[in-house]
Amino acid sequence: MNTPTGAGKGAGSVTTVADVRRPGGNPAAGQGAWFLVLPALIPILVFSVGPLLYGVLLAFTDAQSGRTQATRWTGALNFQDLLHDTLFWESFRIGLVWAVGVTVPQFLLALGLALLLSQDLRLRGLARALAIVPWAMPEVVVGIMWRLVYNPDAGILNETLRDLGLGDGHDWLSGLATALPAVIVVGVWAGLPQTTVALLAGLQNVPRELHEAAAIDGAGALRRFRAVTWPALRPVALAITALNLIWNLNSFALVYVLTGGGPGGKTRLPSLFAYEEAFRYGQFGYAAAMGCVLVAVVSVLLAVFLAGRLRGGADA
Repeated sequence: MNTPTGAGKGAGSVTTVADVRRPGGNPAAGQGAWFLVLPALIPILVFSVGPLLYGVLLAFTDAQSGRTQATRWTGALNFQDLLHDTLFWESFRIGLVWAVGVTVPQFLLALGLALLLSQDLRLRGLARALAIVPWAMPEVVVGIMWRLVYNPDAGILNETLRDLGLGDGHDWLSGLATALPAVIVVGVWAGLPQTTVALLAGLQNVPRELHEAAAIDGAGALRRFRAVTWPALRPVALAITALNLIWNLNSFALVYVLTGGGPGGKTRLPSLFAYEEAFRYGQFGYAAAMGCVLVAVVSVLLAVFLAGRLRGGADA
């Protein structure tokens, strides 16, 4: 209900909510809102939007390190060269294998772990705390730790295999056939906690009464999961899966520490390929074009995810 504003524009007039919402009502409120947003908006513009726009601009030039001539505008030449660069598209294929190979097992394992941790078990709080330990570790530390695990001479993995009589060990990170699977295992382990926490939070929204009613009706565990748990958990599952896929496709630090893209480029993700072009070979313009392609792919994935979320919200 609107508050009376008085007969005119005298000192006794009162500004109402409707006046603020109207295009001509109280412009000072809108200016105040901008001042509140600026502390969060300025870092985003400076550290995210600005570098992104500069990278896009750089992709249309022949920028190189160490050259004495001025940088020239080359148009879409970098993108034309990239279209025929088989090494880049091979790295893109490896990136997709890595992203899917990490995201799918990560979700399945996290779902099982979240279902387990949602039960009334002894020491459940301690188990939940231990489950998020990998999440608290920097990717560089995780990479160094797993390099020690995979060490061909004194690594715990090879030592265990020798003790079990399953061979003399293997150089997991240097083998052409084992490097990518070994790195995928590390990626699954490192990202498992955040997926588990998200799914565990989603499970808290499932009313216990529904499970009890379904159990009374004779529904088994699998049927209760399909009819009660999954419908409530599906929005969270779709969100965390899409975000994990995008995050894994952009991965850099973990694989860089583990293998540096080797052996023979078998673990060279697109981000690693762009990094080498820029900082090893000095081709900044060409590397920026690779970055633009990655941004475009990630934007498409994000748009598909958001469209699905909006469609699901409209259906609901």
